[in-house]
Amino acid sequence: MSATDRNLTAAHAEVKAEITRTDTKTALLLAFVGALLAGTWTVARDVPLTVPALVVGSLGLALLVGAAGLLLRSVRPNLSGRHGFPLWATLTADEISDAVARDLAADIAGLSRLAVAKFTSLRRAVDLTLSGGALLILAALLTAGGAR
Repeated sequence: MSATDRNLTAAHAEVKAEITRTDTKTALLLAFVGALLAGTWTVARDVPLTVPALVVGSLGLALLVGAAGLLLRSVRPNLSGRHGFPLWATLTADEISDAVARDLAADIAGLSRLAVAKFTSLRRAVDLTLSGGALLILAALLTAGGAR
């Protein structure tokens, strides 16, 4: 195996590992957002809310729902057949060997674009989660303070 082949193989493994890490972070954040939504709903339905708290809390919940949507979009399976299993399912064993040997650099480029898209969605979802959480804290403070 040449140095170029080893480098391509290492790069391919690195990109796949980054996709896995991003998907793991996404799954954890999605669980957190879901728990936060459920907890907020449970608390909010039993507490008399002021109008400002209701408005701010609703905005916070909307941001959390938006974050959940981004997270779900990020982990949505891509069945277009350009990379990975769907493409390989249509090929014979010899065609797979040829495709991998010939197109490893193209696969790395495609997977890298996929990783960047996933990472971008995750980053946006984290930002929305932070903003939504801050608004929910503000709503809790408005409720505790009795602002009208």
